[in-house]
Amino acid sequence: MAYPKIPELGGVVNHIIEFARVAHENGNQQVGALLEKLEGDLVAQLASMKALAPSAECLARQPDDLEAIRALRADGPRRQWQTLDKAKYADRLEGALLGRMVGCTLGAPVEFWEIKDMENWASHIGDAFPPVDYWSAVPYPYQLRYIIGRCEQYTRDGLDGVPVDDDTVYTILGLLIAEENGVDFSTAGAGATWLKYLPMACTAEDVALKGLQAGADPMQLGGIDNAYRHWIGADIRCDPFAYMAPAYPEKAAEMAYRDAYLSHRQNGIYGEMFFAAAISAAFAVDCPIEALKIGLSEIPQDCDLARDVRWALEAGKDIKDYKAARAAVEERFAGMSPVHTNNNACLTIFGLMIGGGDFVKTIGETVAMGMDNDCTAATAGSLLGACKGKAAIPERFTKKFNNIIRSYFHGNPVYQIDDILRRFGVQAEKVFDK
Repeated sequence: MAYPKIPELGGVVNHIIEFARVAHENGNQQVGALLEKLEGDLVAQLASMKALAPSAECLARQPDDLEAIRALRADGPRRQWQTLDKAKYADRLEGALLGRMVGCTLGAPVEFWEIKDMENWASHIGDAFPPVDYWSAVPYPYQLRYIIGRCEQYTRDGLDGVPVDDDTVYTILGLLIAEENGVDFSTAGAGATWLKYLPMACTAEDVALKGLQAGADPMQLGGIDNAYRHWIGADIRCDPFAYMAPAYPEKAAEMAYRDAYLSHRQNGIYGEMFFAAAISAAFAVDCPIEALKIGLSEIPQDCDLARDVRWALEAGKDIKDYKAARAAVEERFAGMSPVHTNNNACLTIFGLMIGGGDFVKTIGETVAMGMDNDCTAATAGSLLGACKGKAAIPERFTKKFNNIIRSYFHGNPVYQIDDILRRFGVQAEKVFDK
C-alpha cells in the first residue's frame, strides 16, 4: 500500500505558532485574527478528511459485518477438537498465558525504541542483544507506566509479579466480559464491562471508552470519529477468546469479532480475529506457522491483512534476523503508522519464523525488531506457548511472577495467575458444552 506524500504539517504549525509569538511581541494586532482563521481552516479540512468515503472495491473485499466476513473466508478447519482435551488444554493454556506475560514484560521497557537505541542501551548496561532475559536496567526506573507501574518493575531485579500493561490487562478483561455476559456476549455487553473496569485506555480504545462514558451507542464507536480504527489495539485483545475456545478457531474469531467491533473496523477487526483464530489453532498443532495459516482462514482472503500475512509467510523464509525483518516491513509499509495492525502483524510472524520454535529466540528477536514490540512479543509468546506448553518457557522468565498479575482496573489491582487459568478453563468448558 503506497500512501500519498504526507506533508510536514506539524513542523509548519509549530513555525506558525512561533512566528505568531514574535509578531505579538512586536506589537502586531493581526495575530489573533490570523490564528483564529487558521484554526477554522484546519477544523474544516479535518471535517472534510473524516467525510471521505471508502471505495466500493474496498468495502466489497473488506466488510465489517460478521456474516459478510465469513462469506469471504478461505476453507479452513473451523473446529479441531470436538471435545475439550483437559490435560492438553491445561498445559498449553499455561504456556500461552505465561508466554504472553513474558513477551510483554520483555518488550515494555523498550516499546517503540529504534533498533540502534536498543542496541546501544544493551551495550551500555552489558546485556545481550537480542535479549535473552529481562533487561537488567532501564533509563528511568521510577517513571510510571499505566498509572501504577514503575519502570524498574519490568527489570530482572525489580520484577515482583507480572507488571501492569494493557497487553496483559486486556487478556483479563476478555475473561471478565465472558464471565459477566456469557460466552456469546454482545458488543454492548463488552462495552458494559469496559465501563465497569477500565479507568483509562489508549488510541482507538480511548475513543471507544470516552464514547461509552458519554452514553454513545457501542455499535457506532469503532466507525465514527475514530482515526485509530485500523491500529493494533484490537489485535492485543485477542488472546482470551483463543484461551476460551481452544482448537476452535471459528468460535475464537467470532468472539474476537464482537469484542473488536467496539473500537475498530476492517483490518483492525481482522487483526483480532486472525490472531485469536491462530492462537486457538495452536492448542491443537505443534507448529506455529501451521497455526498462523489456519488463522488466515477466518478473515476475508483478499483483505489487506490477509495479503500482508501471506507476504510475510513467504518473505519470512529468507529473513534470518531482526534487522532484516524490520527492513522488509519498513519497505513494504512505508508511511504506515508504527501502531498499525498490519505491519506489526508481519513483525510478529517474522519473530515466530526466525525463532523456529525456540521461545527465547522468538521473543528476543521480536522485541529487537522494534515498533510496537511489547505487543508483538506478547502475541508471539502467546501463540508459541499455546503450541509448546509451559515447558517451552525457561523458568528464569516466570519464577518472579509470584502468581501475581497486576492491573489498573477499578478496584482490582491484583489477580492470581492460577485463578485466572482456572477461570479460563471454566469458560472453555462452557464453549465446548454448547
